[in-house]
Amino acid sequence: MIVKHNQKITKKDRETLLNQKSKVIWLTGLSGSGKSTLANELALKFHSDGKLTYVLDGDNIRLGLNKDLGFSDVDRKENIRRIAEVSNLMSDTGIIVITAFISPFIEERENAKQIVGEENFVEIYVKSDLEVCEKRDPKGLYKKARNGEIPMFTGIDSPYEEPKNPNIVLRTDKMSVDECVDFIYHDLIF
Repeated sequence: MIVKHNQKITKKDRETLLNQKSKVIWLTGLSGSGKSTLANELALKFHSDGKLTYVLDGDNIRLGLNKDLGFSDVDRKENIRRIAEVSNLMSDTGIIVITAFISPFIEERENAKQIVGEENFVEIYVKSDLEVCEKRDPKGLYKKARNGEIPMFTGIDSPYEEPKNPNIVLRTDKMSVDECVDFIYHDLIF
């Protein structure tokens, strides 16, 4: 039988030590919408304010923890579940966790919110028109997907379900990176 072990040092104790409130900032959106860029710039802004953060990025997680997963719907769901569990553990340490994942399905983002706890979860929809994402295409993935080289690519032949009630919606096709970061930062001062 598995039973949760309660620790003598609590999340609140660690937040007090770090002089910050821990949150999981969950950036979701299409490939090329700007999630990773925003995550890193936001982390830099928090860092300059003396806040301890960590960015969990889709590519980095798939190079290690989730390298055994593919891109089927089942694997994508498991990818997000594992990320939520890691985010929850990291949040318990008192740090601010910033995630940058397409996380295409509403159900999985809701599950992530349940794992992390609604009071600790901030969902940010990094929204950009598909055409803009395809023009940015920093990794050439849309081109490969359109040529049939990448099956089940989100936004092309696999769906992206837009968040129904995100905490913040950022139109990265209409706002600069600095404007987006400032908007998030000032909205999340906690």
